[in-house]
Amino acid sequence: MLRLISVLVLSIDFVGWSVAQQQPTPGKNQEPRRSERNKEAGESSSRDSRIDLSPPKDDAKNHPYSGAAVSDAEAETSPDVQEFHPWDPHKALKDIEVGDFYLKRKNYRAALDRYREALIWKPNDAIANFRMAQCFEKLNQPEEARTHYDQYLKILPHGPLSEEAQKGLEKLKGAAEKDQASGKVLPKQ
Repeated sequence: MLRLISVLVLSIDFVGWSVAQQQPTPGKNQEPRRSERNKEAGESSSRDSRIDLSPPKDDAKNHPYSGAAVSDAEAETSPDVQEFHPWDPHKALKDIEVGDFYLKRKNYRAALDRYREALIWKPNDAIANFRMAQCFEKLNQPEEARTHYDQYLKILPHGPLSEEAQKGLEKLKGAAEKDQASGKVLPKQ
């Protein structure tokens, strides 16, 4: 008797499970699913979302001089100039990280190369300019250091390192005044 009840319960569970696994079919008033419709036609579903990019009917009438403005703009740009500037802030950040590694190891020339490369990928990067100024200062190149401290302050006048940049500029200015007073000329490297 116990076996009969357990077989009966299992069969009811199996029937319920099989009914739950069946996919509902669309009724006669329902549209078939998009995936089924497109499989039959061999088409993509993106066909349904095409965007009309043609100008409005009265565009030429409402904007009669637009053609001349476009041709003037095209005439102003020289066909020789095809400048594209690389922009990759992720590569710039990675170059700054590697430059910081070299800076900590006091390899200032290698750090400068990495900071220069960071400025290629992201031209107005404040941190790269500040670190370059520090490297130039360590390499006894005060003019270049001053230029990059100024650049940092132009980008972030109230940034987290602005006080240090101001101190660096004052220090470089004081050192330049002492050197001028003593008649000493700093060697360029």
